[in-house]
Amino acid sequence: MKNLMITAVLIAVTMFGSAMAGNVVITGSTTVLPIAQAAAEEFMKANPTVNVSVSGGGSGFGIKAIIDQTCDIATSSRFVSQNEIGMACQNNVLMVPHQVALDCVVPIVHKNNPINDISLDQLKGIYTGNITNWKELGGPDQRIVVASRDTSSGTYEVWSELVLKKERVFPRALLQASSGAVAQLVAGNPHAIGYVGIGYLNEDLKGLTVNGVKATVDSTLDGSYPVSRSLFMFTNGWPTGNALRFLNFLGSPQGQALAEREGFVPIYKLN
Repeated sequence: MKNLMITAVLIAVTMFGSAMAGNVVITGSTTVLPIAQAAAEEFMKANPTVNVSVSGGGSGFGIKAIIDQTCDIATSSRFVSQNEIGMACQNNVLMVPHQVALDCVVPIVHKNNPINDISLDQLKGIYTGNITNWKELGGPDQRIVVASRDTSSGTYEVWSELVLKKERVFPRALLQASSGAVAQLVAGNPHAIGYVGIGYLNEDLKGLTVNGVKATVDSTLDGSYPVSRSLFMFTNGWPTGNALRFLNFLGSPQGQALAEREGFVPIYKLN
């Protein structure tokens, strides 16, 4: 009887371990990518039988993947559109949002650019082609090189809504496929301007204040920074198994500390 009980316990433990083993496929936003990668590394350390694969491609790419049921979690730096909800319904997919962090979209220039502050109206003027020279903003007599995200990007969607007020970016703007590409372009061109999530700021870039407000944790949480947003992960229905465990980890103080370490704003005060 004793040996039988031990055998039963071993079988139960083995079955539970097998249930917790497996893969979690995450894809989508390049803005959310650093958070997802950092969380995946820590999650796999604590759960060595689980493999979490993370890739970018843009918010639209991730949302399409969850609609097509080719990933477990879609990352997005914007909410889903009505059109995407309609396509999900046609595929019998129920899009469930999970807020994982907050973010500021920060206008960036080369570190040697003398401009420190810019208004929303000036940003709109630059990106619609009505302001073309830095001297119009008190800078040098140089043509502004405009870098923008492509239209499938969630970062572009937020920029379009809050800065451009749904007007189109002017045709000479250099469209980039990722936030990293925008940061690299601006860091290498003293006359360029772009925009990235706050987590992409580095010593080679200067983040401008907008309407006199600096992008910080406090100005994001209290709503005073004018270009801020929520960052999401979407699942098909309420998650289960390892996907649920991963999302619970990311929402925990440890997971939110990772988001803050990557330069983003946690969804609640950690201290």
